[in-house]
Amino acid sequence: MGKDEKKSLIEFPCDFDIKVMGEANKDFSESVIKIIKKHDENFNVSKIEMKGSRNGKYISLTCNVYVTSQKQLDKMYIDLSTSPMTNFVL
Repeated sequence: MGKDEKKSLIEFPCDFDIKVMGEANKDFSESVIKIIKKHDENFNVSKIEMKGSRNGKYISLTCNVYVTSQKQLDKMYIDLSTSPMTNFVL
């Protein structure tokens, strides 16, 4: 390992939960699924847990994705974070 490389705390490949939050509408969920499938074409949409905010304006999606590398996970986070429909990604 070179001096500029960081050791990952995650062992790849693995299942990994990503939480994505945005305004509650069907386009949000479809957008998140499309982005994740770009990076994990076998993503199973049944592995999404949805939770609405108290007032129903926002929704959080916890998506269980299968990732094979830190690079893949980083790219997924970047694409989800830069989506205009996304408020937060954790």
